[in-house]
Amino acid sequence: MEGPGKLYYGIKEVAEKFGINASKLRYYEKEFPTLQPKKNRAGDRVYTQADIDQLTEILDLIDRQKYTLPGAREFLKQREARRQEAARYVGKLQKIKSFLEQMRADLDKPQDDSGEESE
Repeated sequence: MEGPGKLYYGIKEVAEKFGINASKLRYYEKEFPTLQPKKNRAGDRVYTQADIDQLTEILDLIDRQKYTLPGAREFLKQREARRQEAARYVGKLQKIKSFLEQMRADLDKPQDDSGEESE
């Protein structure tokens, strides 16, 4: 593959990079709905680096980790669900942190003898 400045790669380049044929790439598009390279005006598939990264992960699951196609699809689907759940937890934790920081700031404010805040 060419240097980091390139935005789009043709199907032949991608197939050569992974040592597979173009028809296998097209097949994986059908099997993995999240893998959807864009098409240029001529109708040729163009892959972004994100598409290539996703394809790398798919091929790793299938070739190295020996997942079946349905197994790899399910793994990726569950991983996305776990990411969304983690994002929800992070949001909740950020709210708690903000609340605790506000409580600490309130406790750090000087108070007079009557318990009122002094200015």
